[in-house]
Amino acid sequence: MNETIELMMKHRSVRKFKPDPVSEEQLAAIVAAGQMASSSSSVQAYTVIAVTEQEQKAKLAELAGNQSYVNECPVFLVWCADLYRLSDAAKRHLPEKESYEDSTENFMVATIDVALASQNAALAAESLGFGIVYIGGLRNRIEEVSEVLGLPDGVYPVYGMCIGVADQETGLRPRLPLDAVLHHGRYNAEQTLKGVESYDETTAAYMKERTQGERATPWSELMAKRLTEPTRLQMKPFLEGKGFLKR
Repeated sequence: MNETIELMMKHRSVRKFKPDPVSEEQLAAIVAAGQMASSSSSVQAYTVIAVTEQEQKAKLAELAGNQSYVNECPVFLVWCADLYRLSDAAKRHLPEKESYEDSTENFMVATIDVALASQNAALAAESLGFGIVYIGGLRNRIEEVSEVLGLPDGVYPVYGMCIGVADQETGLRPRLPLDAVLHHGRYNAEQTLKGVESYDETTAAYMKERTQGERATPWSELMAKRLTEPTRLQMKPFLEGKGFLKR
């Protein structure tokens, strides 16, 4: 392995931060690194909103499910899928033609662009000695989050990201075994399910150690519970109301 892969293999989510600031120069470098991620046809369909004002962070922490680390981290980035500027470009240059910014394909392109850019930024932040954690809880009350951030139609908050100097030591959460994820030539369903069996043993042991013996729930049981409970069903009508997923 090289230094880059070693850094990636050490990733962990950080939920407690020191008050040390993230400088404007560091923030600019982190986001600029995010911008160098691949983007479909160079559409670059994302926007990053850096939140540092304490009252605004506290409000977003509340909307994300009272996650205190959103309030405590020195800078909170909100990663948004953004088709607003693309829609404007179509109106300016080809006003006589119908625009398809509301298509499912363009929704996917924008959301994928966010994921690629934000992961680049996460690695850049970790290379500078910071810790990060993604905050999907922003989608709990997504309409209110959008109002707080002043998001126009064609823009939606995909998730947040806390950045700061870690003030905790956390273990590395085990991942699925490689042969459950890496297939050659064709999808191997039997190989996938065997990998899950092995992973269940690993995750049960991990949870038992992490909770001092209180829980030893295997991964597949956690996923079964997750899939059988309705979560954020407001997303589809919200996205449609913002001009996404209309065709």
